[in-house]
Amino acid sequence: MDIVSSVTSELGLKNFQVENVIKLIDDGATVPFIARYRKEATGSLDEEKIRDIWEKVSYGRNLEKRKEEITALIDEQGKLSEELKEAITKALKLQELEDIYLPYKKKKKTKADIAKDNGLEPLSVFVKEFKGSYSEFEIEAEKYINENVIDTAAAIEGAKLIIAQEMSENAQNREYIRSKVLEYGVIKSKVNEKNILKDEKKVYLDYYEYEEKLLKAASHRVLAVNRGEKEEILKVYVEIDDKTKDQIIQMLVKSYKNIEFKQFFNEIAVDGLDRLIFPSIEREVRNIITEKAEEEAIKMFKKNLNALLLQPPILGKAVLGLDPGYRTGCKMVIINKEGFYVDGDVLYITHSQGQLDDAKKKLKKIIAEHEIDIIAIGNGTASRETEKFAADLLKEIKSERKVSYIIVSEAGASVYSASKLAKEEFPDLDVTARGAISIARRVQDPLAELVKIDPESIGVGMYQHDINQGRLKEALGDVVESAVNNVGVNVNSASWALLGYVSGINKNVAKNIVEYRNQNGNFKSRNELKKVKGLGEKAYMLSAGFIVVPESKNPLDNTIIHPESYEIAEKMLEEVGSSVKEFVLKRDEVSNKVKNINIMSFVEKYGFGKETTEDVYSALLKDRRDPRDSMPQPLLKDDILNIEDLKPGMELEGTVRNVINFGAFVDIGLKNDALLHVSEFGIKFIKDPTQILTVGQIIKVRVKGVEIDRGRVSLTMKEV
Repeated sequence: MDIVSSVTSELGLKNFQVENVIKLIDDGATVPFIARYRKEATGSLDEEKIRDIWEKVSYGRNLEKRKEEITALIDEQGKLSEELKEAITKALKLQELEDIYLPYKKKKKTKADIAKDNGLEPLSVFVKEFKGSYSEFEIEAEKYINENVIDTAAAIEGAKLIIAQEMSENAQNREYIRSKVLEYGVIKSKVNEKNILKDEKKVYLDYYEYEEKLLKAASHRVLAVNRGEKEEILKVYVEIDDKTKDQIIQMLVKSYKNIEFKQFFNEIAVDGLDRLIFPSIEREVRNIITEKAEEEAIKMFKKNLNALLLQPPILGKAVLGLDPGYRTGCKMVIINKEGFYVDGDVLYITHSQGQLDDAKKKLKKIIAEHEIDIIAIGNGTASRETEKFAADLLKEIKSERKVSYIIVSEAGASVYSASKLAKEEFPDLDVTARGAISIARRVQDPLAELVKIDPESIGVGMYQHDINQGRLKEALGDVVESAVNNVGVNVNSASWALLGYVSGINKNVAKNIVEYRNQNGNFKSRNELKKVKGLGEKAYMLSAGFIVVPESKNPLDNTIIHPESYEIAEKMLEEVGSSVKEFVLKRDEVSNKVKNINIMSFVEKYGFGKETTEDVYSALLKDRRDPRDSMPQPLLKDDILNIEDLKPGMELEGTVRNVINFGAFVDIGLKNDALLHVSEFGIKFIKDPTQILTVGQIIKVRVKGVEIDRGRVSLTMKEV
């Protein structure tokens, strides 16, 4: 199998693009580095396309490796014919390969294997080609009676078992049946009456009597029934209709031409299908639709996580972080404008009026002394009581100082607070204080704070614990890596957790960078990175363009221009009669001169790569732009909303907290997020809700329905 040609054809690319991506990744290059700094080699492929290439290349390599393994395993058994070898070589899918290998796979001894041990295989071969009558076949079967085969009926039954197993292990049969079941099969679930009491909150009520065509089963429903089955609340199975079953039986017996034996082979086919083929095909098709559901869920996770990470920071604001709680009180921390922890305390706002008054008095003093701009409230237990407390407090100090509050997702805060990193950052604080710090800092710089948490713990999706954890971790890791490198990292302020996601830098090197910074002071240039232990030439090449050094004397160190392309920038400045030194002093004036450069003429004159030259040209024209600047700012509030205040038809603003394939959950200031179903987006057909909404987006909605007793609100965007 020619992997390059296969991937090229499948993705509609050119050979050189695929070949170069393979070579670069095999040589250790990262996807962000290739996408940004090797455009000539890839024809300007973006990160998504590069990852697509690598995924398919990895699949192809695994396929080839498995072919070698299977070939060797069958050869060891002395059963590798030229025909079989050719079938293995031509296989294009892992499933196809496993179908070919199935008859040769070591497994528990079956009834058919016992029949073979009893000498009945020749009889099974005989009957498949036999042209005579059934009575003549019975006479033939008598020859096979022995101490283990007591009579003619036992001999015939043994032959049937052998043929049924052959039918079930035939690769073409399995492929046909699998495709039929996928096309016409139905997935069903019923409640397991023995365990119905386990479902106290009736989480699985919709699936107590559920059925849906396999091909149309939505990913969230597939994952839901899988979870219900795992918890032994649901019984889940796949069914096919009688017409489809008849078609399968006809296919299984079509090669047997003796009309007198039609019923004979029909019985074998029915037995083989019910006892052997269908149970295994059922597992396979459920795996297929589960994998598809997981891929869709992971895709949704990735989009949500990317949007969450790229929420715009609110820089230069002092934040008061509140981690709400009942029994243990509300943890409070002060984070100054530079993001450093100043002080902390515990407030009791749900216990007694006296303690509530004391908490108000204490916070009024803190807000004034530390010039607090924003109160960040975690959205967990006691969140809405804390929000009411904050809203009342802000009304009382409105004339003295402009302060707003914001509800912040706590997802992963507890994971971070108990982590080794949190202990390193705040060794003298307890876990509750660290959690409050995480909440507050997410307002100042979401990306810098969220990278400290395993992506799968951030919780922007559904069923994250029900899907392949290795695949999820890898996919979400890619998202974080992409986001960090897209934004860029200030080497003199970044934590090692943030630096650990920079292209070419692992966590150990990231820690070494921070240690070097602590011992030697701020980095003075990109080049100084080479002095860090473990950061060699290769790591420097992969990382330098994504790290900025604002304090450097060389202004190019604070751009996305890679050091290997500084020569291009210097030549451009020479072309307009300027220099890097003048660029520092008169940036706007020099940038205006650079605008007049003809890129094509410049490329022809010096022989630089066109795409790289265009990127350098763009970087010289404008300051380094943070891609988050174009995102809408978080919704800051100064008053509270109660569910009792809501009436159908009311228009509100809300923050999208989570996007799933059946809609989105929107924070409109209530205890629970409100549901905006996909049917209420106001658009006729939506295949992917993430194309319309993103996590963190501020949207206008209208209240559609209110269920006060259940604390539920439904929203619509129609006619808004």
